[in-house]
Amino acid sequence: MDLHGRHLIAGDWIGSDQSFASTPAHGPAREFAVGTAAHVDTAAEAAEQAFASFGWSTREQRAVLLRKIADEIEARGDVITEIGCQETGLPAARLEGERGRTSGQLRLFADHIEQGTYLDLRHDPALPDRAPLPRPDLRMIQRPLGPVAVFGASNFPLAFSVAGGDTAAALAAGCPVVVKGHPAHPGTGEIVAQAIEAALRATGTHPGVFSLIQSNGIDVGTALAQHPLIRAIGFTGSLRAGRALFDICAARPEPIPFFGELGSVNPMFLLPGALSERGAEIGAGWAGSLTMGAGQFCTNPGIAVVIDDPAADVFEQAAQEALAQIAPQTMLTDGIAQAYCSGVAGLVAVPGIRRIITKDSDPRQAAPNLFAVSGDDWLANDTLHEEVFGPTGIVVRVRDAAQMHQLALALEGQLTCTLHLDASDATLARQLLPVLERKAGRVLANGFPTGVEVCDSMVHGGPYPASTNFGASSVGTLSIRRFLRPVCYQNIPVDLLPEPV
Repeated sequence: MDLHGRHLIAGDWIGSDQSFASTPAHGPAREFAVGTAAHVDTAAEAAEQAFASFGWSTREQRAVLLRKIADEIEARGDVITEIGCQETGLPAARLEGERGRTSGQLRLFADHIEQGTYLDLRHDPALPDRAPLPRPDLRMIQRPLGPVAVFGASNFPLAFSVAGGDTAAALAAGCPVVVKGHPAHPGTGEIVAQAIEAALRATGTHPGVFSLIQSNGIDVGTALAQHPLIRAIGFTGSLRAGRALFDICAARPEPIPFFGELGSVNPMFLLPGALSERGAEIGAGWAGSLTMGAGQFCTNPGIAVVIDDPAADVFEQAAQEALAQIAPQTMLTDGIAQAYCSGVAGLVAVPGIRRIITKDSDPRQAAPNLFAVSGDDWLANDTLHEEVFGPTGIVVRVRDAAQMHQLALALEGQLTCTLHLDASDATLARQLLPVLERKAGRVLANGFPTGVEVCDSMVHGGPYPASTNFGASSVGTLSIRRFLRPVCYQNIPVDLLPEPV
């Protein structure tokens, strides 16, 4: 395993005076250089220099680069799986699937930009003879913003990290990228950075188009958010960290967009017909979704809303029995495991909550927990609205359909909301759907939100606090639009215009 333990900045592997040790779930700890504000400055300046050419590259050139990155990642597949399993504790099958998703979205974005529809080209030809005033020649196109900073995510070491969706979208748009690697999987990040470096060299792309800076503290992230050459930020992480970065971006002399995906409880609403007919089946399915990947998915369905009647007892019992069979699972980091234990302890202390399953978790292991609460108590206590990152669920037992509707209205912004319904539930579903579509970026029927398809139609975002920009998605081809802005060219000679115009 060829690890430098250094930063990749504009084609050079650069060390630091200080280092930090990785904390793998198993296997050897390794030393990695700690990034500084000076590294950020070097990377940002190189990215700005690269933008002079990369921002005007053709769609075909960028598509070749994206596909080459995918090829280079796959060529390192065994090594990525080996170190990824060590660092995160995730099983090999999960990492292999995530690697396929990562390379797949790179190729999807390559196909998409070659089609050109994302540019939203518009042309109003000149009308020199129009009375009372002539009209100039007007052409509009979406243009790249400039250098973008991307923060690697803890829970997806491939699909939302060094070469993940934010990086792929920014490169597809024509924006150079500076990545802050996540300290939970620095070795995995470095191997992926090696793949990107090889792709840049093979395609003759300016080396400043991509840099990776490793860090286990906040200094690099703060420096990236404040750097005047960084034009946008892509982030997936906690509400606390995301909000802090969002505020820094807004407080800059020239504010920049911060595209943060910050968390969600992803509520499910079980309508009476579905609950009566399929309560046990839904309960067992919920347990599987709730504990998938130790509950460390941003779309983990942490709340199930049911009307308090005997059918709710059947659902609750089925979920309890299924969760009782699930052994503790390794969490991504010691810190995430500690936060999970604290979150569960906070729920235990909430007045009116009923414990169904409560299990102690080991320092790096997460055991499933299940609670129940009345609709009145849920509405009265904001603590119950907050995400517990891990395999914990809350059954919210409302009095009737009216209180279910009241609870939907009280929701904060979500990534997803789910309706479990049968034909007999159509009237209530019609009342809930207009509310839920204002609360979430994705609304599901008769399914579970874990598992986000990478495709043209996907929306992975939602109103705050699920994300900081309700009009954007961090998954799917729409995500490319985050790193573009509309420009209108008036009477500009055609031979001076960007190639697609």
